[in-house]
Amino acid sequence: MRNSLLGFCLVLVASAQEIVIEHANVIPMTRETVLKDYSVRVKDGRFVEVGPSNKFKIPAHATRIDAKGKYLAPGFGEMHGHIPPPSTQPGFIEDVLFLYAANGVTTSRGMLGHPGQLEYREKAKRNEIVSPTLYLAGPSFSGATVKSVQQAIDRVKQQKAEGWDLLKIHPGLTMDQYDAMAKTAREVGISFSGHVPADVGILHALEQKQETVDHLDGYIEYLDKKGSPITDAMMVDVALKTKQAGAWVVPTMVLWETIIGAPDAAYLNSFPELKYMPRATITQWKEAFQGRQSTPQFSREKAQRIARDRKRLLKIMDAQGVKILFGTDAPQQFSVPGFSIHREMKLMAEAGMKPYDILRSGTVNIGEYWKAKDTFGAIAPGHRADAVLLEGNPLADISNYSRISGVLIRGKWMPDSEIQAGLAKIAARSAK
Repeated sequence: MRNSLLGFCLVLVASAQEIVIEHANVIPMTRETVLKDYSVRVKDGRFVEVGPSNKFKIPAHATRIDAKGKYLAPGFGEMHGHIPPPSTQPGFIEDVLFLYAANGVTTSRGMLGHPGQLEYREKAKRNEIVSPTLYLAGPSFSGATVKSVQQAIDRVKQQKAEGWDLLKIHPGLTMDQYDAMAKTAREVGISFSGHVPADVGILHALEQKQETVDHLDGYIEYLDKKGSPITDAMMVDVALKTKQAGAWVVPTMVLWETIIGAPDAAYLNSFPELKYMPRATITQWKEAFQGRQSTPQFSREKAQRIARDRKRLLKIMDAQGVKILFGTDAPQQFSVPGFSIHREMKLMAEAGMKPYDILRSGTVNIGEYWKAKDTFGAIAPGHRADAVLLEGNPLADISNYSRISGVLIRGKWMPDSEIQAGLAKIAARSAK
C-alpha cells in the first residue's frame, strides 16, 4: 500500500467504535420515506439504534456527527465492478478502491478474478484499506480459458475450493461447456453470473439458473432475431420469463452505450473525473473507442437505436418487477470507479425509473442478493453500518446522491475533507 493512502487507512481503523449521526433526514430504504430529524447510532460496524432525535440518548463516549439539514442514505453497491489485478502498477488497486468509497460505493462485486485478489477482500474486511466490502468472482469462464467440458467442470471445482464468491461467465463457451459448468456449480454450491455466450442464448441461460445477467446481455440479440421491429409486447414477454426464472439483471447502461459507440467522443472526453485515471489508461480508452468506430460495419445510427431499445427494455423490466441490481462495469472505457454510479443513475432515470427504484437497485436489492453473506442495504438496526451523508434528497432528485459530505463504511466515518484530500492526491499521481 502506498504511503499516500496509509493515513486514511489509519484514520479509519483508529476511529471510535461508537458513532452517533445526529439530526439527519434518514432515508432508511425499508420503505419509501424520509424520517425527518432522526439520529442513528453505530457500534462495532453495525447500526444499533435509529430514532427521533428528541428522544435519542447519546452515549457520553460516542463520536457525534452533526447532520442537521442533510440526508443519510444507505451506501451504494456496485454489482459489476472490477478490481485491477495484483500485478498492476503499485498503488493502482488502492486508488480504484478509494475512488469507489469516495463516491459512496460501500459494497462492490468484482467481476473478473485474478490470482492474489482474494487478499484484498480480506484486507477490506479488516479495514486495512479504504475500500468497499468486496465480493469477488473468480477468473473468467470463456472461449479462451475453457477448451473442453471436463475443463469447465474442473475449473468450477477449483474456484469453489479457492474461496471465490461466484463464477464469472464470458462469451465463447459452447452449449456443452456452459451446461457442464452450470450443473457442476449447482452441485458444489456456487453461483454463476455475467455474459450470455452466443451459443447459449438468453432463454437457455435463464433455464440453467444463471443468477445475474449482466449488461442486459443476450436480450436485444434474442429480440432482434425475431425478424420484426421490437415491440413492447415482445419486451414484456422476455421480461416476464426473466422474472419467472428468478434471475437478476445488472444493466450497466452507460458503459454499454459507450462500447457500442452511441455517444460522441467529444462528450466522453469532457468527463472531469478522467483526471483520476492514469494517462496511459485514458489513452487506451480513447484508442479503443476510436478503433471500433473506424470499422466498416460501425453505424452510429444503429448504435443509438440499440441504446434506445435498451432503455425501453430496462423501463419494462422495472415495471414488470424484474429484480434489478445496480452496476457500471468500472473501471472501463470512460467509466471511472465511483463517479460512474452518478452517470448510471442519471441514465436509469432517463429510461423512466423512479429515484426510489434506482436507489433500491443499489441498496436493499443488493442486500437481498447477498443475504446469505451479511445483512446490509438499509439503515436499520442489525445492518452493516454503510451509509452516505448527502447535501440533498435523492428521492426528490437522484443527482443529489453525488452531493456527498461523508461516507460511513463498516462503521468507519470518512468526512468530506478526507475524501477531497484523497482525490487530490490520486489526481496528482494520475497527471504524471
